[in-house]
Amino acid sequence: MNRREALSAVSFLVGGTIIGAEAFLSGCSKPAPATQSGFFSANEIALLDEVGETILPTTPSSPGAKEAEIGKFMNSIVADCYSPGEQKIFKDGLTKLDDTSRSKYDKNFVRLSADEKHDLLLGLDGEAANWSHARNPDDPETHYYSMLKQLTIWGYFSSEIGATKALRHVAVPGRWEPCVPLQPGEKAWG
Repeated sequence: MNRREALSAVSFLVGGTIIGAEAFLSGCSKPAPATQSGFFSANEIALLDEVGETILPTTPSSPGAKEAEIGKFMNSIVADCYSPGEQKIFKDGLTKLDDTSRSKYDKNFVRLSADEKHDLLLGLDGEAANWSHARNPDDPETHYYSMLKQLTIWGYFSSEIGATKALRHVAVPGRWEPCVPLQPGEKAWG
């Protein structure tokens, strides 16, 4: 699978266009300043890992997004593929997420229980779903939570862990079979 096919599949999963995909597909990016590899602080990367783990948690059959180091993936994509405006939306969104957590639960997101994290992100998911319908023309085109969710899904299923442990993976496939029955509870192909 090439990059274009992988992004198309992830775009289908998240239901739309992936922010920053143009730079990723072209393979060209602006020269990175020395500070860009550290676009997010260690605490922000830990927050991204926790958000990712809440979206795609560890299950008995596969590791979660935190084990796939989703925060590092997001750091790379946001730094290298997002425009400065998209970077600002994303970074400001992380602050909003933590502020919402503090105002609702009186503690930052990382310290919430699994149920509190789930409930908070469920509310943000609903807010993001309504964003395009209710936004003002001056508002950004996308909600920061949509960006977080897209990057989590993209990063996880394109990681070695996601492709080999969450999905079925055949490193060297055999013949092509266009229609293979999928049994209930069986993993999809990666």
